[in-house]
Amino acid sequence: MRDRPPSAGRESPRPRRRDQSRRQRVGRAARCDVTAVSELQGWRTWWVKRRWYERNRRWRRRWRIDRHAARGGFFIRHPVEGEVLEALDSGRLRIGDGTLLEPGCWLTLGPEARIEIGEGCFLNRGTMLAALERIEIGDHVMFANNCFVGDSDHRYDDPDRPITHQGFVPRGPVRIGSNCWFGVNCVVTGGVEVGERAVIGANSVITKDIPAGAIAAGAPAKVLREIEFSPAEDG
Repeated sequence: MRDRPPSAGRESPRPRRRDQSRRQRVGRAARCDVTAVSELQGWRTWWVKRRWYERNRRWRRRWRIDRHAARGGFFIRHPVEGEVLEALDSGRLRIGDGTLLEPGCWLTLGPEARIEIGEGCFLNRGTMLAALERIEIGDHVMFANNCFVGDSDHRYDDPDRPITHQGFVPRGPVRIGSNCWFGVNCVVTGGVEVGERAVIGANSVITKDIPAGAIAAGAPAKVLREIEFSPAEDG
């Protein structure tokens, strides 16, 4: 009995399945290569960000910050954010004897900026000082949680650039007199002077000068009344 030849134009299905399987493997390999390259680029970005933003958590930098604190008689509870070490090394950040910075404080300075904090001050958790030019704080000033002091505004008026790339505009130095008390979530803007022994209510935004010995509150902050100081007791 003769073998019958395959029908004309008919192909065996086996080679077609092999070709499809090969193409699928090549496609999966290509997708894996694209995913690997994308992940590698993502890790590079992650590493650059981590080296910058987490730098103050390195034990050597913490030790150097603590050495500055021991020499100056102040104390910083870690973690602390910003260019603290660089500013201490260059003398652009000065912190007085007995001053305490609680965890999460953030001090950031421009290349030529200066921040001066007097003796016996207390900066509670989350307090941020952002200096493009100069911030001066007197002795025994107390900031409650999440206060912000900045001497500049972020630009937003260039329609051709992302707002995150527009930088800052200086508004003048900030000067805060001694023995002032700021409630939680206060904001002090650039070019403002707060007189000695002023008390600022919680959630206030200070856009104008506050005279010495005044109680102010609001957004924008307004003077509510003068403090009635108790007479000194004879010893």
